[in-house]
Amino acid sequence: MQRSSGLVWQPSAVESRAKYTMTSVNEQEAIRKLMVFLQEWDNAHKVARSQILDNFIKSNDKKTEPDLELEFSQGASLFLARLTVWLRMTYTYSTCLSKLLRSIGIFLSAAGGCRYLTEFLQMGGLLVLLEILRLNHPSEEDKRESVKLLQLIADTGRMYKELICENYGVQSLTKFLATSNSAEAQKDVQVLLDCLGHENPKYQNQVYKGLIAVLPCASPGAQQLALQTLGNMQAVVGEAPAVLVEPVLGVLRSVHPEVQCAAIQLLKTLMSHKVRTTLLEGLVALLTPPRKEAIAGCIDTDKDPTSLCLRKPVLVYIQQAAAAKAIGELAKESAEVANELIQLRVVHGLIVAAGNLDHMASQRHASISLQDSAETWYTKINPLQAKELACNTVDIPGDMARMQPTGGCRPKGAVT
Repeated sequence: MQRSSGLVWQPSAVESRAKYTMTSVNEQEAIRKLMVFLQEWDNAHKVARSQILDNFIKSNDKKTEPDLELEFSQGASLFLARLTVWLRMTYTYSTCLSKLLRSIGIFLSAAGGCRYLTEFLQMGGLLVLLEILRLNHPSEEDKRESVKLLQLIADTGRMYKELICENYGVQSLTKFLATSNSAEAQKDVQVLLDCLGHENPKYQNQVYKGLIAVLPCASPGAQQLALQTLGNMQAVVGEAPAVLVEPVLGVLRSVHPEVQCAAIQLLKTLMSHKVRTTLLEGLVALLTPPRKEAIAGCIDTDKDPTSLCLRKPVLVYIQQAAAAKAIGELAKESAEVANELIQLRVVHGLIVAAGNLDHMASQRHASISLQDSAETWYTKINPLQAKELACNTVDIPGDMARMQPTGGCRPKGAVT
């Protein structure tokens, strides 16, 4: 701006001083409001603090670091420090723990707010988050919010993944995965474990073994997610340990189709690893369960002693059917696997399963794997034929070896 004389206008000392004074007054007012807010927090009891957290979450969700600093007059860290201290003091009994964790999450998730994460960790926040997962008092929602904060920490980089694992994070997470009743919480844990299992070479085997430990648990949701994550990690881990065999075959007893499906998918992945033969031997053995385990229970339809007795499939029969199904799918995908199964006398085991009148699923999946009028033939077997099948001692590898020198045609009904 120029005056009529042509000279460049410069603000006078008085104007500059006035502008500085106004800025200073505004800053002082903002600082005063911050101090009032912090004092209000410091003096508030549990109910009042809960209300403050509600307002904070509503007003500041998804804000960036500059936004939060503007909101708190460059003093956002002062409020974060108070939240972290209160978390450390009350996490064992707090009734508004999820609100507190969500409030801290606003800082940790703020774009450009890496320093908030550093400050939280320096105050011992990570150990508290992991301890929340171990306690019985916190609710499923509380623990889920803790997992979300751990995910924010892990996403920051390899060093932070290692920090979680160093502090027994894998044990805490896998235990929560196995015991949680919330499908949403279990999914959050699975995502975090998958994150910890990648780009974390120092602890990836610990994560892998932790997931194996989840497989015998009673939660089908946890079993399915653990199986899927093991499959995702297989390329990173390399050779599968022998300790994996028994738990994977064990989950074939599950009555939940989604668990069996996840187990079969993992078995397919493992066929390219050294553990393949051990797995195939285990699958073939499951086709002929021990007789004392395979005695089906009996329940009366009503109190009439002359009424029909319904047989209920026992877990070994469910496992037998799942093994037959897995064998069929594995053999279908690889001729090499199919040949190895034949050498392991799989045909005898499938014939035994096909003769199991107590469990139609065993008959169906075994017959499908045998590829002989698979969809319908088992429905026409009478008890005498079923007994004959169950006692069959066919030795396909031996028969094939004896026929090899003759160069003759393949015997009718032989399985390929």
